Amino acid sequence: MTKMLFVNLPVTDLARSQAFYEAVGFTNNPQFSDDNAVSMVWSDAIYVMLLKHDFWKTFTSKTIPNAHESAQVMLALSQDSQDAVEDIVRKAVAAGGKADPTPKQDLGFMYGRSFEDPDGHIWENAFMDMSAMPEGEHPSEQPAG
Repeated sequence: MTKMLFVNLPVTDLARSQAFYEAVGFTNNPQFSDDNAVSMVWSDAIYVMLLKHDFWKTFTSKTIPNAHESAQVMLALSQDSQDAVEDIVRKAVAAGGKADPTPKQDLGFMYGRSFEDPDGHIWENAFMDMSAMPEGEHPSEQPAG
């Protein structure tokens, strides 16, 4: 079986969240969607499960943080080009998201921008041209911005 990643996100408005994720390029998998959760597909190996708060609470007793005020994770998606990075951020803003909650990055070989979904979850988007990466350097050694 292919290894897969399922990201589970608590959302306040399931229909709004589904529309947002469809607008930025995810597709709905109705087989795993119902009144409590919507399955959104990025690729054959990456799925995002949007869960209503009450349903989320059936999985954990931990408090759902306000992602507009705090962050525990930043999710990242690879993109095929710098234009694709710009395009997904533009689509996110048009669908009600917020552009660049984290600093833009242009390291020459790597270009990145981010967006927040309507619930404040941060998605970083990056295009990397590994053939242009300076030899002997690691991306984390590069200054942000």
